[in-house]
Amino acid sequence: MIITDVSARVFRHKTRRHSDSAGHAHPGPEHEVEQGILTIRTEDGNEGHSFAPPEVMRPHVLDKFVRKVLIGQDHRDRERLWQDLAHWQRGSAAQLTDRTLAVVDCALWDLAGRTLGQPVYKLIGGYRDKVRAYGSIMCGDELEGGLATPDDYGRFAETLVARGYKGIKLHTWMPPVSWAPDVRMDLKACAAVREAVGPDISLMIDAFHWYSRTDALALGRGLEKLDFDWIEEPMDEQSMSSYRWLSDNLDIPVIGPESAAGKHWHRAEWITSGACDILRTGVNDVGGITPALKTLHLAEAFGMNCEVHGNTAMNLQVVAAVKNCRWYERGLLHPFLEYDDGFDYLNALSDPMDADGFVHVPDRPGLGEDINFDHIENNRVA
Repeated sequence: MIITDVSARVFRHKTRRHSDSAGHAHPGPEHEVEQGILTIRTEDGNEGHSFAPPEVMRPHVLDKFVRKVLIGQDHRDRERLWQDLAHWQRGSAAQLTDRTLAVVDCALWDLAGRTLGQPVYKLIGGYRDKVRAYGSIMCGDELEGGLATPDDYGRFAETLVARGYKGIKLHTWMPPVSWAPDVRMDLKACAAVREAVGPDISLMIDAFHWYSRTDALALGRGLEKLDFDWIEEPMDEQSMSSYRWLSDNLDIPVIGPESAAGKHWHRAEWITSGACDILRTGVNDVGGITPALKTLHLAEAFGMNCEVHGNTAMNLQVVAAVKNCRWYERGLLHPFLEYDDGFDYLNALSDPMDADGFVHVPDRPGLGEDINFDHIENNRVA
């Protein structure tokens, strides 16, 4: 039960996803990128694993903080270990990030599940083994036939409905697209999607994150006419008062925060201030599965739903363990990419979806990832 080793491996894998200068994903030629896997090992030889970018598990951060907290400790004491790491953040000169807390916490949960031969959501206390997915579309682009026009969004939405999705979320155009942002273009894309899919498909939007209050209000009022389920992050989330103002002035539900710091504590402030109608969390956003569950149960105590941000096995395990999350976010999706192709360092999808739009939680132990360890070893970066 005692942790004896914490190690990180960096490896290369192939992908057709490229990041623009603002960090948004778009399709492009196949190329190699680096990925990291954190492994926590115990004295009896059991291991837990979690993936993250190499920058999240830099050697200095692992040596100075993570190993000092974990080595010699009982791996089952996840709450205490998470609290100890979170306490060290203040004196780390911002080096010990929430993303690092998340990858460590996820590896601990994976270790527990693999040790006991159980999926993580069953350890937490499972609520369901399948969940509706919404198709989360990539940000708009300027690629012919891609996501360059409102009609492109409409055509792609029809494809997603035919695939089985009962919900679709648009990410509209953002810089570095030459003319973005533009509320009128956002609404044209939203209208094209609504017309394409009809009234029975749930629609949401994740809009440009630096709109003014007046732009966000105009966008929200346009979405109300199109019967959208929620509006997400149209303004900088550091201004909680702006979201309280927006919630007060719109009938469409406002969801948040996603990117705001502060873990579950700050999300409690969003609830009590009336800054959102649906709470937002995510394993990477708040520092792990442990605080994500705190956030979800916090929302439940206020009679609120809490939607989980992003795909991946770790978020799916959390969604499967709670009642007050309606959707699993599956994506990001684009006409030029096939999401179901998966990753070359995994032997199978962690979030397979059936023809009715349900993602089924794998019965594999831990986080449910079928890891191709041979690929990782054969593509190691020194």
